[in-house]
Amino acid sequence: MTLKEAQHTVDNWIKEVGVRYFSELTNTAMLMEEVGEVARIMARSYGDQSFKKSDEAVNLADEMADVLFVLICLANQTGVDLTEALQANLDKKTKRDKDRHHNNPKLK
Repeated sequence: MTLKEAQHTVDNWIKEVGVRYFSELTNTAMLMEEVGEVARIMARSYGDQSFKKSDEAVNLADEMADVLFVLICLANQTGVDLTEALQANLDKKTKRDKDRHHNNPKLK
C-alpha cells in the first residue's frame, strides 16, 4: 500500500465506520498518546525498565500502526499529501546531510 492509498483507505474508513474525523486538536492529543504507548514499549523492550504484569500483551507493531493511523488522519484533515511531504523531507535531509553523517566519527 502506498502512502496515497493509505490516506484514501483511512479516509474511507473514517467515513464508513468512524462517522467523522475527530477534531484536529483531539487527533493531535491522540497522536501524543499513541506515541507515548510506543515509547513505553521501547523503554521496556530496549531500555532499562521492566514490563509490569499488565504490559504483557503489548504489541509494538500495533502501536506503531496506531501512530500511523492518527498521523494519516491529521494529514487528511489538514490537506497534507504525505507522499509529497515525505519526498520533500528526504530531499531536504539529503541536501543538508549529504556529507554530515559520513564525516561523523561517532557513526564509524
